[in-house]
Amino acid sequence: MCLCEPQEGNAGQGQCGRSKSDIRSSTTHDRVGPKLSFLFIFLLFYRSFTGFYWLMGWIFRKFAATLERKSQAYQRGTKEQHEQVRNETQFDPPLPSTVSSSTCFDGCTAIDVDDCNMHSDIALPMVDEMEEVDTSDPKEIEMEDLVIETAPDIDSCDSNNPLAVVEYVEDIYSFYRQTEVTSCVSPDYMSHQFDINEKMRAILVDWLIEVHYKFELMEETLFLTVNIIDRFLARMTVARKKLQLVGVTAMLLACKYEELSVPMVEDFVLITDRAYTREEILEMERSIINTLQFNLSVPTPYVFMRRFLKAAESDKKLELVSFFIIELCLVEYKMLKFQPSLLAAAAIYTAQCSLRGFFKCWTKTSELHTSYSEEQLLECSRLMVEFHHKAGQGKLTVVHRKYSSYRYGYAAKSEPALFLLDTGH
Repeated sequence: MCLCEPQEGNAGQGQCGRSKSDIRSSTTHDRVGPKLSFLFIFLLFYRSFTGFYWLMGWIFRKFAATLERKSQAYQRGTKEQHEQVRNETQFDPPLPSTVSSSTCFDGCTAIDVDDCNMHSDIALPMVDEMEEVDTSDPKEIEMEDLVIETAPDIDSCDSNNPLAVVEYVEDIYSFYRQTEVTSCVSPDYMSHQFDINEKMRAILVDWLIEVHYKFELMEETLFLTVNIIDRFLARMTVARKKLQLVGVTAMLLACKYEELSVPMVEDFVLITDRAYTREEILEMERSIINTLQFNLSVPTPYVFMRRFLKAAESDKKLELVSFFIIELCLVEYKMLKFQPSLLAAAAIYTAQCSLRGFFKCWTKTSELHTSYSEEQLLECSRLMVEFHHKAGQGKLTVVHRKYSSYRYGYAAKSEPALFLLDTGH
């Protein structure tokens, strides 16, 4: 029982004489008191640190202002000293005749020794002399007149196309131009072959163009196929009966590298009328890929054709005639002496002349993007005109028949630019 428990007659109070309200008030005071003390100590601590940081900030601001005033005073003093030295220099006596040439160069950096001796009676300030030399520098005047001609932007229309990679497409083609030499072969490699010749190569390539057309493969596959054949034949001696095997195997490799849907090995067995077995094709595939050291990433004429046609602002007709001419060159062994970029540029130029019927078809934009002038293209273009002129004649007419169809816009029926054969141009 609590000692303060209320009794009868004295309700609301205990024996200690304290009411319930007094007890509650006392309890509340006991609880709030420590909290107020803690809050007071916290505020005091906070104000102390705030005052300390404010004091340190004030000291640093005063220190910075003092440094700034001293710096300004120093700069004014330095400027006054400089003006004083300059004024005194203007009235210096002439240099004595015994001054050595090394001393003259130390004091007159931009003045010749003879000039110092000849005009020793008038001593110009060194600052003024340097200003005169700078303003009369002929190199600066020449640089103002120098204008660097840059190639026009032909990729702005593809700025929203992520597949066009316009950010570094110029770097890609610059790399192609540097590495295209490695994709070329010696133009006389057939002299090292004992059982095959140039005519057999032409028959093989002509037949492969027909196979490529029947399989409905991409254009880049055909150009890579011919490149693989030439690079392999330039390194390995091949018997006549194995030449067709080299051709179909090269196309199989090119399909694996370029195509999304690759023909089966059995398809190439059938296309050769079962002249070779599946095992022979796979064995030749291993031989070719090891001989070429697995290097199939080479710039072919097709790679440059796409870029140069864009620079020429080509339409569909010009594109088809250009590819007709460049495919005629695949059959011709003599065209191996030209680099892929030159072949592509010359094919477009020849097609332009064929469609327009006059010279001066090569624009400045095309010249800047291809790095070939019209004069540099003429030798190759004249050979292309000859191929175009005799395309429908003889036995190797697959390219002419291919481009005489509606699918290829009857490009083979275009008139050859015979005026390019004029040696007087």
